[in-house]
Amino acid sequence: MSIQEINKHAVLPPIISRSDKEFLERMQRYIITETERVGCDEEGPADEYYIIYRNVFDKLKALAAEPMALVYHRKRTIQLEARMRAIENNSSKIQSQIDKMKQLRAEYDAKEVRYHTFSKDPSKPIPGMTLQDSVSLVALTKYLKHLEDKYAEIKQAMLKKYVPVQRKAELDEEMIVTLKRRDLAENLNKELQFRHQRLLIISNALTSWVKSDMSSSFQDFVEQIQKTQSLHVIIGDEGIVEELLEDDPGKAKEAEILLCYIERFNELMLLGEYEKAACFAANSPRRILQNIGTVNKFKAVGKIRGKPFPLLLFFEAIFSTSHASRRPIDAELTLEGIKCGLSEKRLDLVINWVTQERVTFSEELGDVICDYGEQDTYNKAKCLALAQMIYSECGLHKKTLLCLCKQGQIHRAMEYIPQFKDFTYDDLMQLIKLCPHTELIQCLTREWNGKPPSLSFGLVTLHLFSVDMKKVGIKLLQEISKGGKGIVEHLMINDPFFSLENWQEMANICLQNGFDKLSHDIMSILQSQAGVTEISEEDDTVNLMEHVFW
Repeated sequence: MSIQEINKHAVLPPIISRSDKEFLERMQRYIITETERVGCDEEGPADEYYIIYRNVFDKLKALAAEPMALVYHRKRTIQLEARMRAIENNSSKIQSQIDKMKQLRAEYDAKEVRYHTFSKDPSKPIPGMTLQDSVSLVALTKYLKHLEDKYAEIKQAMLKKYVPVQRKAELDEEMIVTLKRRDLAENLNKELQFRHQRLLIISNALTSWVKSDMSSSFQDFVEQIQKTQSLHVIIGDEGIVEELLEDDPGKAKEAEILLCYIERFNELMLLGEYEKAACFAANSPRRILQNIGTVNKFKAVGKIRGKPFPLLLFFEAIFSTSHASRRPIDAELTLEGIKCGLSEKRLDLVINWVTQERVTFSEELGDVICDYGEQDTYNKAKCLALAQMIYSECGLHKKTLLCLCKQGQIHRAMEYIPQFKDFTYDDLMQLIKLCPHTELIQCLTREWNGKPPSLSFGLVTLHLFSVDMKKVGIKLLQEISKGGKGIVEHLMINDPFFSLENWQEMANICLQNGFDKLSHDIMSILQSQAGVTEISEEDDTVNLMEHVFW
């Protein structure tokens, strides 16, 4: 299509308004500017001319679509405004409902509900009456009288047993005033008792001075008595003479201070201030409240929902103070405290108490921690380590060795055995029974650091099959069979405690449990040994290793 044809068919839209006229003029200026810039005219080139007019037509198309887009936008605006009004109406309704519910709840909370009425099904029989009595007017009247009497009795009991809250406040004030009066009276009474004791001593001293030759002054006589403390017979309390004669009531009031401390502790317990009571007991003078009696008081409280366990608070407090004063808690309290901590699954506290030397070690303490480790398999290793430390400090070497083996520290256990001479053959066999590790058995039945085996491999194996530990014995035989005939021969030659009959029994056991090759190796080694002869059943004195010592 030529440029003339494009111009011929290019029809501009009719001018509708001033803005349209201005837009058209801009388009005409755009056409002129672009044609001049690219250097083309109506004769060509056609491509650049086409691009210019295409851009003009696109802008005209956009102009023509503007009224319709405006209409759509206005319509959408109306729809959104309607929706916003609907949402606001719904929101106001919901808010009004919420406010109404809040008001009703506030009114309900403000009411003092004194009685609760219970509705009962009138069709059901009256409790305590038969069906015949429930339709009898006489019986119903009698039953009504019974209920009225019971109601009056309950009402009278309520008046006697309960008092208004205001009355409780008045009683509390009266109790405070009475306690103050009691304290003043007790202080006065103790001061008078102190004076009485002092005067009694002076009176007795004066009587003794009069009965004497009165060669010295009374003051010198009293000083001499104070030095010799001969008045102990008079008053029957050692050390009280010097305190009273010096007019120093401090020491005499120590018992009073301790008594007041105990009374204050009991008051805190009655008020439910268990945390304060625990700290109070932990800091008591002379540890007067650190005893089993105090423990029983906290035990009697039990657990309180939503609050820390009072007994655990007590033990936390006393163990903390023991660390500060560097005086460990005694064995009895230590055992109770560890049991309490473990019952509350607070192994972290127990570890801290034990490792920080805040407790007194004992065999029972180690046993308790070991038993807990058997129940809590996740923390078993930690419990065994704690128990090992306790047993070691207490000199319980057998239990220390058992803890090492249960932790899998076999090499450390083997180094521990030679350090003490009190490990017997029975002790080591009992160790294998309690901790049947294959590695432990192998270490005990072989040379260790140039020293002979602690146990006989053959005897240990036979013992395992005789005490219903067949699985362990089979596992041990499996390990031996892996080493071949050389290992078996080495064990047999270096085992002087195992007789020929024992090795024959061992071969039979191997054969019965599927170790045919191992059984054959044992028998062939027996037959190949120099000096081995056929042994009759009657001759039980022959030892397989006899030739070794000749």
